[in-house]
Amino acid sequence: MPRSMKFSVKKLTELIKKNRGDHRKLFEQAQQGYRKALIRELDLMLKEARERKRYRRAVELVEPMDMTREYDQILAMLELTTDADIELSQDEFARYVLDDWDWKERVTMTNRSYVG
Repeated sequence: MPRSMKFSVKKLTELIKKNRGDHRKLFEQAQQGYRKALIRELDLMLKEARERKRYRRAVELVEPMDMTREYDQILAMLELTTDADIELSQDEFARYVLDDWDWKERVTMTNRSYVG
């Protein structure tokens, strides 16, 4: 199998925009869920403090992760290229076409934890 192959910049741009949109939508939904979870946690902390049960001063929720900038960077590069086709390695193909980034599983799992 070749180490790299050429792909249409136009088609690649379309695929990355779709992947970016899917990621961004999940992140925005996670932000809403996180906000609700944070408010519940803060309300509980306040209630416990008022009742003198315990005094926690830290909220232990993992914030949703937004990797939109990763997509935007490659999209900007594709918009600025003068080439109609671009060469991608197997790793780049996995990231840009298959949406299989090094961080994908961790980010998706974290963000999904806040979505109904």
